[in-house]
Amino acid sequence: MPHHAVRLRGDAPSGPATAAPAAPVGLVTDAVRAAYADPEGPDLEAALDLAVHLGGTLPLPAGGGTLVLWEALASLGAVDLTVARVVEPHLDALAILAEAGGPASPEGATWGVYAAEGPQRLRARETDVGWLLDGDKSWCSLADHVSHALVTAWVDDEHRGLFAVDLAATGVGRQPTGAWVARGLAAVRSTGLRLDGVVALPVGAPDWYLSRPGFAWGGVGVAAVWFGAAVALGRRLRESATGRAPDQLALAHVGAVDAALDGARRALVDAARTADSGPGPERAGLVATRVRQQVADAASEVLDRCARALGPGPLATEEPHARRVADLGLYLRQHHAERDLARLGSLVLADDVADAERWW
Repeated sequence: MPHHAVRLRGDAPSGPATAAPAAPVGLVTDAVRAAYADPEGPDLEAALDLAVHLGGTLPLPAGGGTLVLWEALASLGAVDLTVARVVEPHLDALAILAEAGGPASPEGATWGVYAAEGPQRLRARETDVGWLLDGDKSWCSLADHVSHALVTAWVDDEHRGLFAVDLAATGVGRQPTGAWVARGLAAVRSTGLRLDGVVALPVGAPDWYLSRPGFAWGGVGVAAVWFGAAVALGRRLRESATGRAPDQLALAHVGAVDAALDGARRALVDAARTADSGPGPERAGLVATRVRQQVADAASEVLDRCARALGPGPLATEEPHARRVADLGLYLRQHHAERDLARLGSLVLADDVADAERWW
């Protein structure tokens, strides 16, 4: 198995969802090429090409091959988080379109998914010629690179719909990014979009985007990327420990990282099985919220342990390691910390989903 590939299963996979390899050699090779061919940083266009290729080869979530999909995302995360950050939303958009039953993705299209709410509302209005979008959409990562986007827009004062937009369409404008100061994922810039009477295609009914079961599994796909990056950091720690006789403190750090990563891996495996079993949105939301928390906690512990065990040397002299640490620190903030813990608590106590979870 290539050095960067990450396998969530054990060495003896079984069952229909494990028929494909964890991470094809081509996936890892192309990801490495996109991440390191340019000394100035990851090649976003090469990463987008990889996204298009993988969109035609990887399984969709919750369709019987979820574990294969998440292994691929974890492997991308282990190579480089910028590449993974480009690929993951494209795959998520394709899964959303498939779950909604269309519209179809144009050949060669690259996708972003923009559901964050800024200070101004993006509005959708139905007209004789179809749906039109007007207003601003904030926090649109890679909007200056992708060709298409799924965006949420308000269809009235209380309900949001999801719409597919061609970003080359008349009326689409990009707003300046301003002073972009991110040290992690520095190439993945977010910009604002200005839409003036832009033709858009509805994807699902109003409020469908957040209530569908696939919303939960898309969030776990992001966690799989975090897991892959944490595995790469754990490998660097293990390399350091095997390069010289480790003392008790080094052994303790390695042991703690192993326990954290194995717990997160098992959580992802169990979540993949649940996804493929076709649970309702309430059950999916509970499982996904829990596993994202488990993976986020594990990745945070790995970051902390590696920092203390390895010291400043790799951060100052090893560009891939230093970039991975900065990228993962920022990417983990997509997890909402105590707010997501509170959501998990509310789901555990909810009468419609909690009965199967009261083992404790």
